[in-house]
Amino acid sequence: MDFNLQGKVVLITGGSRGLGRAMAQAFAEAGANLAIVSRKLPACEETAAELAKLGVETFAHRCHVANWDEIEPMVDAVYQRFGRIDVLINNAGMSPLYPSLEEVTEDNFDKVIGVNFKGPFRLSALVGARMHRGDGGSIINISSIASLEASPYALPYAGAKAALNVLTTGFAAAYSPNVRVNTICVGPFATDVAEHWADPPDHDNPGWTKGGMRVGLPKEMVPAALWLASDTSSFTNGALIRIDGGPARARLRP
Repeated sequence: MDFNLQGKVVLITGGSRGLGRAMAQAFAEAGANLAIVSRKLPACEETAAELAKLGVETFAHRCHVANWDEIEPMVDAVYQRFGRIDVLINNAGMSPLYPSLEEVTEDNFDKVIGVNFKGPFRLSALVGARMHRGDGGSIINISSIASLEASPYALPYAGAKAALNVLTTGFAAAYSPNVRVNTICVGPFATDVAEHWADPPDHDNPGWTKGGMRVGLPKEMVPAALWLASDTSSFTNGALIRIDGGPARARLRP
């Protein structure tokens, strides 16, 4: 399959760390020019500088996607820099811990909804509309297995990601056929966030936790993003693709 994205422009939120950073690396290696966006500009600039060494054009911009007023100026800045956006990846996410459901604060709840749902809605509306009026494009939402198998330990996050799943089908209908909107629903992956798990990754055995649970490595997720961004997925629209290693029991070490 040809995942050549030479000259394409990819905007990725949360692109300076974790799965976002891994996807940005893969897109740059495939020839795409990149707009790296997150809340922390220095991290964006550092990532953009590293990826520029691969011979692609990069652009770093600070934006907190939960803040509605920051989104349109960021999108305008990317269009001013590159002239277009071919691929939007709504990757930024957050899931702060809480002691119990009754102790979830309004501020905590609003932040989770803002980053995981409100931001992707506004971004998809603005970028999707421009794509639809132009040459089309691909929007990729990064959701979570929590949206399908919610637990009481991350319930606001699960609800926000479930809403993101719904956005996928809604925007796919709104901007079809020249704009495709799809979701990658990820399970546990060994990124920097995993270091704070109760059962953290076993660095001596990549792909496993110290307790013997199989977890994903970023390289096991990025091919799906490359496929959805490329023309090889031209008849895939409104899809939810699970990359989660299967149920927890199926991921236990034999």
